Amino acid sequence: MPKILVVEDEKHIVELVSYALQKEGYEVLATRDGDRALEMVRTKQPDLVILDIMLPGTDGLTVCRLMRQDDQTQDIPVIILSARSQELDRVLGLELGADDYITKPFSVRELVARVKARLRRSPTVRGHRRPLRLGELMINPDRLTVETAGRREQLTRTEFELLWLLAANPGKVFTRDLLLEQVWGYHFGGDSRTVDVHIRHIRQKLGRLPGSLQYIETVRGVGYRFREMS
Repeated sequence: MPKILVVEDEKHIVELVSYALQKEGYEVLATRDGDRALEMVRTKQPDLVILDIMLPGTDGLTVCRLMRQDDQTQDIPVIILSARSQELDRVLGLELGADDYITKPFSVRELVARVKARLRRSPTVRGHRRPLRLGELMINPDRLTVETAGRREQLTRTEFELLWLLAANPGKVFTRDLLLEQVWGYHFGGDSRTVDVHIRHIRQKLGRLPGSLQYIETVRGVGYRFREMS
């Protein structure tokens, strides 16, 4: 049974979200405090975290950043649920490692759909894939890593899924909407900035590898493609 940690300081939202998730068969843990959230993430190892930004103690953005810096928690998906709806807030949340960002007021049905989409990208499914080699680049699904010449970079689960989709189809152009559908599981309108931020993170990590190429190319006005290797 997948385990979801809800980190939210408004009691009625905790109750609403918990009830909806439990109806879908998920085990739900909850806390209204940022410091307690960090402790629970490390000790309970939830399968996904729904995270508010404005929290007592450590704020949600710091919780997300610290999760991504910890080997034990860096692969746990994070969906930010926040009343902060400005573009800067959304981009900042994604830059700090959130997989998705939902603004309040929100649709419970949409939130549950996004939770399901995140959890479908499970380690079990990923583990049945063989490593993918493209030129000098090796993409390892078991470890969520990319490497060249013995140098390795760690990806988050969402970064890996996005890179894998592109790399498994070199030369094929993917629109942002298609990437949102294939990687995030959106069957409704999504925010294309989510894709752009994750692409930027992947490029930064690939750029730290020895002799790295511009593996992911931007197709102006359309989307992205993985470079065809000669």
